[in-house]
Amino acid sequence: MRLISTRQASDPVRISQAIRVGQAPDGGLYMPSSFPSHAGEIANRHDDLPGFAAAFLHPFFDGDDLQPHLAQICAGAFDIPLPDNALSEHCAALELFHGPTGAFKDFGARFLMACLEQLSDRDAPFTVLAATSGDTGGAVGCAAEGLSGVRAVLLYPDGRVSPFQAHQLSCWREPVTTLKVSADFDACQRLVKSAFADPELAQRYNLTSANSINIARLLAQAAYLAFAVTRRFKAKGVQPGLIIPTGNLGHGLAAFIARACGAPVGPILLATNANATLRDWFQSGDYQSRPSIQTMANAMDVGAPSNFERLSSGALALDGLGVERVEDDVIRARIDQDYRRYGYVWCPHSACAAEAYARLPSSVQQARPWLIAATAHPFKFAESVEPVIGVRMQPSPDLASVLSRSTRAKPCEPDLDALAAHLEDL
Repeated sequence: MRLISTRQASDPVRISQAIRVGQAPDGGLYMPSSFPSHAGEIANRHDDLPGFAAAFLHPFFDGDDLQPHLAQICAGAFDIPLPDNALSEHCAALELFHGPTGAFKDFGARFLMACLEQLSDRDAPFTVLAATSGDTGGAVGCAAEGLSGVRAVLLYPDGRVSPFQAHQLSCWREPVTTLKVSADFDACQRLVKSAFADPELAQRYNLTSANSINIARLLAQAAYLAFAVTRRFKAKGVQPGLIIPTGNLGHGLAAFIARACGAPVGPILLATNANATLRDWFQSGDYQSRPSIQTMANAMDVGAPSNFERLSSGALALDGLGVERVEDDVIRARIDQDYRRYGYVWCPHSACAAEAYARLPSSVQQARPWLIAATAHPFKFAESVEPVIGVRMQPSPDLASVLSRSTRAKPCEPDLDALAAHLEDL
């Protein structure tokens, strides 16, 4: 299997090289050259997520340096419960937040860090740059803590993440460094891309990315989505629809990759917050990036989604795509209504997806099972959710453990010289 750049001006590479560098030399993003339609056959042999994931990912790693280690990597990365919690006859919450940092990013971060650790040269460790609007950085920091072949540098927009997220982003020990950037997420993302585009910096610090720029993140997410929809299909006999809250479009793109690989995925409905870039493109066909808008679903506060380049590359069929935009007042109303109706608590991001489901005509809802991706534990957004439901929430044991840790974060201006100075201190 070879991976090719979306801009088609770089040579094809094997998966290890794509993971090492994150972004292609021509500035594009790597995509597989083909998609094996094997998910259905795998389901007959594996009813556990780690085993399914290893078989699902095998064609992408076949013949690669990482292939002999893939089963072991998957055994560690995917050893996380993945329940689907039925809310009604046709709708279930796919709970992706049972990992150590309470977010769906745990799957992809653990998978990516394990790959990099296996590929690393201890005399020249990888430096992983992760721009984060909330959950990515926490998951990457947790997965990187204690590794010897990887250093992680987390960049988050100061004042634009929840209090818990800020704590979680800055509580990890070596080799993790956390930078609070005096700008929005898009500026953090531009800063990371600028570092990759600087050949001297990229080479000196052996830079790579932990954002969904890195294909390893997307393939890991595609694996668990393929597993979840296949399990639901076997139980119901009808292809499930997926509703995915998305900001940078990595999770949404992973759903299309899962379907391209033969997973029984029906319609894919992407839910965004007030940031309108994706919804406006879907309605008009005209893509216009714009400054991000700060919302209560802060991990989705993205005005220039990186993965749009992959989505629009033509590599994936976008049949059944829908996009819904959900404002903060509607997020609050959906959290309140579904708590009263089901006794179920959504985080603000998952509530965007729940609202997208509620807007479907009843005939569409009843035509198939639907899985709503519940992407984060609601306790991580207690200051937003508790006033809506009128109940104090309790952290999971893992999140309680995070709160017991001390924190450290360094201020950083949103320019490349400032980032370079912090890299020099590593």
